Amino acid sequence: MMKKILFAMIASVTAMSAMSAAHAEGPYVGVGVTANRYDFKVPGATSADNHSGAKAGGKFFAGYDLNQTWAVEGGYADFGSKDYSYVNGAGGSGQVKSDSHGYYLAGKATMPVTDKVGVFGKLGVARVDNSLSGSGLSTGIRGENKTGVYASLGAQYAVNEKVSLTAEVEHFGKSAEQGHKATGLALGARYNF
Repeated sequence: MMKKILFAMIASVTAMSAMSAAHAEGPYVGVGVTANRYDFKVPGATSADNHSGAKAGGKFFAGYDLNQTWAVEGGYADFGSKDYSYVNGAGGSGQVKSDSHGYYLAGKATMPVTDKVGVFGKLGVARVDNSLSGSGLSTGIRGENKTGVYASLGAQYAVNEKVSLTAEVEHFGKSAEQGHKATGLALGARYNF
């Protein structure tokens, strides 16, 4: 199923690229910060530590504007890491550390609202690596690597012809059972070449 989705996406991007070659506006790169939620559910564990909350991370992305509306974009996001110390029902203790990052490749459609503001949506495929480590881990707690649908909705503001500021809600496929959740916020800046 995932291979069919990826093949369809590559075929449509190739077709759009061929049709829009005369209107290509060129490459861009960007950086940003992300805010993502972590949640730990260790069976039978109790603790005074905060086992959920948000963490900040970083993001790098690059893309190519095929024309004023269509673009292709890929990126890497580091979702940060979160620790959780717990005590289990038998009086033992443990600690879990989650560290997550993801990659995505997506098609992007932008609609101008004014000459400086636009809204956009992205749809593609994402790979999230969520590693868990620590002491006292049960067999039900483990890291997960998942591939799924990537989707994003956001807005951008053109500071000038080369620099834009972006804000978006991103969804990196299915959530891991432990640790990083798949949906987060991202604020960034991009530079058009």
